[in-house]
Amino acid sequence: MSKSEISLVIADDHPMVRAGLRSMLAASRVNVVGEASDGQSALDMVRKLQPQVVLMDIRMPGMDGIQSLEAIRVAKLPTKVIMVTTYRSTSYLLRSLSAGASGFVLKDISREELLAAIYSVADGASLVDSQFLQDVLRSLEESEGVKEAPSEMVEPLTAREMDILKLMVEGLTNQAIGDVLGLSAGTVKGYAQTVMHKLGTTDRTQAAVKAIRMGLVK
Repeated sequence: MSKSEISLVIADDHPMVRAGLRSMLAASRVNVVGEASDGQSALDMVRKLQPQVVLMDIRMPGMDGIQSLEAIRVAKLPTKVIMVTTYRSTSYLLRSLSAGASGFVLKDISREELLAAIYSVADGASLVDSQFLQDVLRSLEESEGVKEAPSEMVEPLTAREMDILKLMVEGLTNQAIGDVLGLSAGTVKGYAQTVMHKLGTTDRTQAAVKAIRMGLVK
């Protein structure tokens, strides 16, 4: 993981929450470059500043966090978005992942966990509790009654690509995957991009969701 500074925007409608998050990120390599109080302001700020990461509250007045995330993705902005909420809601998680979130954390997260989340997402990893994700996808499959078929992939995955995918689903960074498989982080990044292309996704979290729904990974 690069040790360079990470630019970040905090989006939350409560000033005290924003202040608390800013305080938690002090004396770290995270540089808070802006704060937003609603989804539209967050979107405008991301367009203007293009930070590496946004901590995005879900429930905000006007345009909420998920709507803002969707707009960021439609605009094809490179910023990674970590959704932040008070509620351990499967509905929120599913909507966030469907909209293209790179992470999903609760507001009672510790400073160490928050920093680890930001560093991981900035480094290209997805960040969702694996058991929580499994529970959500199981509920989705039960309600839909079917899974996506592997034939929906652009082309089949190789054995090495399957190894990479399994570790991507666990939320490991490129460096961590490389350590497990004896590969460089750059080589893993190349494999991960190929995996995402074959799955028809542009985001690691989306690739993980699709892989589980297709039954490629359990």
